[in-house]
Amino acid sequence: MPQIARAIEMRDNPLRSNMNRGTLLFIVAAMLSLAVGCKTSHGSGAFEKVEMKSLEDSTITVGDYRGKVVLVNFWATWCEPCKVEIPWLIEMQSKYAAQGFTVLGIAMDDEGKPVVAPFVAKERYEVNGQKQAMNYPIVVGNEKVAEKFGGLLGYPTSVLISRDGRVLKRTTGLIDYEATTKMIEGAL
Repeated sequence: MPQIARAIEMRDNPLRSNMNRGTLLFIVAAMLSLAVGCKTSHGSGAFEKVEMKSLEDSTITVGDYRGKVVLVNFWATWCEPCKVEIPWLIEMQSKYAAQGFTVLGIAMDDEGKPVVAPFVAKERYEVNGQKQAMNYPIVVGNEKVAEKFGGLLGYPTSVLISRDGRVLKRTTGLIDYEATTKMIEGAL
């Protein structure tokens, strides 16, 4: 009988059920982290050869930028967090391009170039007190491109790649400006 009473007490204990939920959430988060990590390391190198079209209709691969530190940024014209990040990317491009760095913007709009090209031509962003256009290469992406980078969980998604093609950092959501600039400086 005491064992049954103890089992009922444990079952009805709200702290016990919260611990189970917390443990379960931790396990799910850990599994997702491992899954994303596996995709990223599996995708390393696979993304270098995937072909994308620039807004000028030339074919570009990430491998074309080997020897440079590249911040690949998946974004869309309708994505509000992407628009928050664009001025930071413009600033990074201006600050580090001469040292062997580039941002590569991969626009993921379903409509492709007909929507992306006018957006890039028209939009200006406040950077250090001045209105500036996007000053880095923009290509049009699709699901095939995204899969080569390990898939996307949302926009923006950024992947920092070393001069020799290794993935240094992957961020889903807004990048941390300070941490990203430090990583870029360390990779240069």
